[in-house]
Amino acid sequence: MQGLEIRLFPCLSDNYGVLIHDEASGVTASIDAPEAEAVEKALEETGWTLTHILVTHHHADHTQGIPALKARYGCKVVGPRGEAGKVPGVDESLGEGDTFQFGRYEARIFDTPGHTLGHIAWWFPDPGVVFAGDTLFALGCGRVFEGTTDQMWASLEKLARLPRETLLYCGHEYTQANAEFAVTIEPANVHLQARVGEIDEKRARGEPTIPSTIGAERDSNPFLRADRDEVKMAVGMPNADPAAVFAEIRRRKDNF
Repeated sequence: MQGLEIRLFPCLSDNYGVLIHDEASGVTASIDAPEAEAVEKALEETGWTLTHILVTHHHADHTQGIPALKARYGCKVVGPRGEAGKVPGVDESLGEGDTFQFGRYEARIFDTPGHTLGHIAWWFPDPGVVFAGDTLFALGCGRVFEGTTDQMWASLEKLARLPRETLLYCGHEYTQANAEFAVTIEPANVHLQARVGEIDEKRARGEPTIPSTIGAERDSNPFLRADRDEVKMAVGMPNADPAAVFAEIRRRKDNF
């Protein structure tokens, strides 16, 4: 299937906004709404008309643009069932196992608690893209604010099971800082070493480091690799449960 267009653009200080557009049906969605003005500018540049806002979680830097955008475009707001009362203007709420038809494309919903309790991810199997919000970042993962590290690890495992070629879009440009931390865990990881150079070059040119792919994250993101023997050894927990290893890596990142 061809025709799902994706437009990435910066918002606020380090957020990303994303528009997706199905050229056949004319529908356009904003993935979250960090900043109404930035979304409106992207819409003007593309000539698209906003019909939906697809929300990952309730934090203000992902939702504060919703009221203005809904007032201007009359768009439908679809958000996480577990946080429906915390997201402004929600028209429909979804959770684990639900699907959502966006033009010709079907999105499948995963509950991904940890960063927030009701966080969801939007996976479009065809054309193969996941919008993970603040659960999984390029070379990182979100802080565990509302949930537990066990919940967060289970959420990351769900995303790690997606096809390797799946494009990963996340909510922030944190990749360079994440890479600096990742090499403290796995300095000899050749996949990670290759990415560090690429990331530094992109940021020097002012270019975004996303999308990544699930395969690249499996190979080089220490938070997705807590079940790997080499990572367990690296943190001194060779016989530990992966969730416990993940918790140790997250603790180290919080204090990095």
